[in-house]
Amino acid sequence: MKKLIVILSFAFLLPVTMTFAQQKEPTVLDGIYVKEHVPARKPVPYHHLREADQMWNKKIWRMIDLREKINHPLFYPLVKTDDRYSLIALIMASVESGDLEVYDTGDDEFTTPMTIGQIDANFDAIADTQYVDDVETGESKQTIIPGVRNNAEVTRLMMKEIWYFDKQRSMLEVRIVGLCPIRMAPPKQAIGEEVSDADEEKELTPKKVLWVYFPAVRPILANHEVFNPFNDAERRTFDDIFFKRRFNSYIFAETNVYDNRIIGEYRYGLDALLESDKIKDWMFRIEHDLWEF
Repeated sequence: MKKLIVILSFAFLLPVTMTFAQQKEPTVLDGIYVKEHVPARKPVPYHHLREADQMWNKKIWRMIDLREKINHPLFYPLVKTDDRYSLIALIMASVESGDLEVYDTGDDEFTTPMTIGQIDANFDAIADTQYVDDVETGESKQTIIPGVRNNAEVTRLMMKEIWYFDKQRSMLEVRIVGLCPIRMAPPKQAIGEEVSDADEEKELTPKKVLWVYFPAVRPILANHEVFNPFNDAERRTFDDIFFKRRFNSYIFAETNVYDNRIIGEYRYGLDALLESDKIKDWMFRIEHDLWEF
C-alpha cells in the first residue's frame, strides 16, 4: 500500500516538475542555435622556447591606427552589439569585473598596477560638481555630474612585441608583450560650455590610457568574437586577429642606445615612415643572414 502511495505521488509531481523546468528555459533565442564554440575556446599555445635556441631578438614598438579599414574589427562596435565588444570596451569590462589587471601608462614593464579611478582620470571621466538651475524652483543647487568614458576616442593602439629567431625551428617569430590603448583627447571644455569653431580646429592630443600584459589578456580575447564580413557563422576572435597578424601597423620605435628614443624624435613626416620601413627591411635581412646554405 505504501509503495502505491509513493508511486502515485511521483506520478502527480512529475508533470508539475516538468512544467516548472519548461518555464525556466529561455523562450527567446537571437539566432538558430546556442553558441558554444567561441565561449569555450582557449588561446593557441606558444611553442616552447629555450634561451639556447634564441639566436637573435629585437624589441620593437608598433602603432595600430584603428581608423584603418582592416583594423575596424578592433574599433567597432562603439556600443555593444550582438554580444560583440570593441577591444577597449572588452578590456574595460574585464577590468571592472576584476578579471584583468592593467598597469600604469608610464610603465611598459608592467610593475605598477592601475585602479579604475586612475583609468577614469586618463579618460577625463572624473565626476564634477556643478551648480544647476532647478526647473521647479529656479534656484541653483549643487549637482554631481558623473564622468563618462568615451571609448570612441581610443583610435590608436600601441603594441610592444619581441621578434626572435628560433634556431630549433629555423623560424623568425614574434610574440606580443603588451598593448596600450591611446586616446585622442579633445580640448577640455567645461560641462555645459559650447564648443566654438576655434576649439574644433585644435589638434587632438594623444594620451595613453593603460598598459595590458598580453599573455594575461589572451584567454579573454580568445572567448570574444569579432565581426566577419563574409560569414557570421565563422567569426574570428580577438586572439585570432593578433595571433594571425590580421591588422595593419607601422614601427615607431626600437630598442637603441639613445634611451630607446622613438623615430618621431629624429625623423618627421615621410622620413619617419621611410625609417620605419628601414627597420622592417633590416629585420628581414637578419632572418636571411642567419640561414646557412
